[in-house]
Amino acid sequence: MAHIDYFFTTISPFTYLAGTRLEEIAGRHDATITYKPLDIMALFPRTGGQPAGARPECRQTYRAQEIRRQSAKLGMPINPKPAFFPANMAPSSYAIIAAQAAGGGDLGGLVHSLLRACWAEDRDVADDAVIRDCLKAAGFDPGLADSGLLAGAETYAANLEEAVARGVFGSPFYIVGDERFWGQDRLDDLDLHLAGKL
Repeated sequence: MAHIDYFFTTISPFTYLAGTRLEEIAGRHDATITYKPLDIMALFPRTGGQPAGARPECRQTYRAQEIRRQSAKLGMPINPKPAFFPANMAPSSYAIIAAQAAGGGDLGGLVHSLLRACWAEDRDVADDAVIRDCLKAAGFDPGLADSGLLAGAETYAANLEEAVARGVFGSPFYIVGDERFWGQDRLDDLDLHLAGKL
């Protein structure tokens, strides 16, 4: 059985635009997924990247156009300038880590609902009430927002170190064995790889 390590941040527009396609692909191939939220702002300087606002104007302009185009192509509403961006990623990441450990709900749905909250609903993913709403909607105990914070912090930090060690440099990032796929626009390639065609 194939396994996908999924590295991501809860404030990435391109991770939002991935939607639930990863889960659909994994389902088609009976693949398992380990969700590894990380601090993208800490990842960038260690892997040659920059936060969006610090990039040259040409790159910022292209990013804005690509967000608009991909949103239209996928039929997914997006606010290119969300009210709460960049938000503190840690609280939502800790909740995902706690939910993954607890089991019993829709983890992919939780991740997507948090991303949708930021990019389509103008909600603050660092807000406890928003995190609780997303946990509940995905079938998890909303109390997970407040539990296992120390373990969540440790796993969150470990995810960053693992990402650096394994060549991750952006979000979303998918790894199957030694094969790496960066960006929601590479999900088709991931699908083909799992099918043995790429």
